[in-house]
Amino acid sequence: MRSKFWPVAVLATSVVFAAQGSVRAETLSGALARAYANSQSLNASRAQLRATDENVPQAKAGLRPTVAATSSFSASRSRTTFGDNLPSGNSQTEQFGSGITINQTLFDGFQTPNNVEAARAQVRASQFNLANTEQNTLSDTVTAYMNVLRDRQIAALRRQNLAFLREQVRAAGARFEVGEGTRTDVAQAESEQALATALLNSALAQVASSEATYFDVVGDAAGNLEPGKVPTALLPKSIDNAFAISQREHPAILAGLAAVDAAAFQVKSAEGAALPTVSLQGSVDNSYAISEGSGSSASNLPGVNTLTQNEVSATVGAQIRIPIYQGGLVSSQVRQNKEVLGQRRIEVDGFRDQVRAAVASAWAQYEAAQANVVGYQAQAAAARLALNGVVEERNVGQRTTLDVLNAQADLIAAQILLVGSQRDVVVAGYALISAEGRLSAQRLGLAGKKYDPKEHYIQVEDKWFGLRTPDGR
Repeated sequence: MRSKFWPVAVLATSVVFAAQGSVRAETLSGALARAYANSQSLNASRAQLRATDENVPQAKAGLRPTVAATSSFSASRSRTTFGDNLPSGNSQTEQFGSGITINQTLFDGFQTPNNVEAARAQVRASQFNLANTEQNTLSDTVTAYMNVLRDRQIAALRRQNLAFLREQVRAAGARFEVGEGTRTDVAQAESEQALATALLNSALAQVASSEATYFDVVGDAAGNLEPGKVPTALLPKSIDNAFAISQREHPAILAGLAAVDAAAFQVKSAEGAALPTVSLQGSVDNSYAISEGSGSSASNLPGVNTLTQNEVSATVGAQIRIPIYQGGLVSSQVRQNKEVLGQRRIEVDGFRDQVRAAVASAWAQYEAAQANVVGYQAQAAAARLALNGVVEERNVGQRTTLDVLNAQADLIAAQILLVGSQRDVVVAGYALISAEGRLSAQRLGLAGKKYDPKEHYIQVEDKWFGLRTPDGR
């Protein structure tokens, strides 16, 4: 009966998890698709990109006409008293005016074209930053998924270990009662059982923690998770190939290069403030006034006089403004933007070094994890054989209970290490793909609609008016 207990415990645990799996089976690909759609940080980055898109039409407004309507109304009332016993005179005037003014900048020292190009470069940088955020979100999802899977497997192993030790405590007690064992054997078995109970509680707490992180990242509770796999088609053929791909395609580097372009155009825009500007103004004004007066006047002619007036005027003019000295403001802004440009170039070099380090680290971790899986599989298989042998030898009196407990501890340790290394292979594989810059929903073929960052930009790039966003808000 003792030799049959171990497979029975394994089968019972498997049945429990199979029952959970019948409720809902979850795949890594499905979790990635849900995180891609539900991630708060990813959706916030998309909203930030849409806001950045608006910088382009704002920059284009520099060479677009501005139209303003004006309206005015004024009223005045006066009373005049004359001498020599003449009656006083009263007067009242109301005046209403309206007009339209149009201003058009014809030349602003190339500031607007450079501002537009800088805004476009900022949009490209934001698009690449969004791609980088997408990579981080997917990578975090893989880590959360595999952590839940690993911790659940460790908890299952701890549960199996506790069941095995309970049987050892019972068997040691039975042998002690018939005089085949000692009180020491029973105490050793009970000690290991108490330790296994504590370790199981810790493992279950870790499962709860990992599941909470999974819910935060994916946006849904973790069901029964299927084993994760690495998309080997996206893995580089060699570390040199990974270096070359990452330096060419990683979104962090591409975002840095776009930021360099934006800074260069901002330098040119600042320099344009020292050049002449030419503008054209036009206005049409309509003024209507009515004046009423009563009483005596200087000619001693009493009565009421009413005077109305309507004036329509149009004005067109051009203005050339040539800056001579602006208090050093423009010069300081040019120097400042040149320093920012230098900063952006240095940041690109830093991004390249960081990406290269990430590739080297991910490659080493992936290679080590693969080797560890092979080694731990062999260790677990050997530990299982050793345990079975020690149990049989204990049954015939050649081994002690302590030997069985030590063999069981070796097996559990090897199995836990194997589970951890299997998790590390998947996490390191996706980390390597991310370090390359190729971890995206498009390349992974995730289910669901893919977010196109260019769609919103096309809708607003040349928009002249309208308060509603393209989605109707």
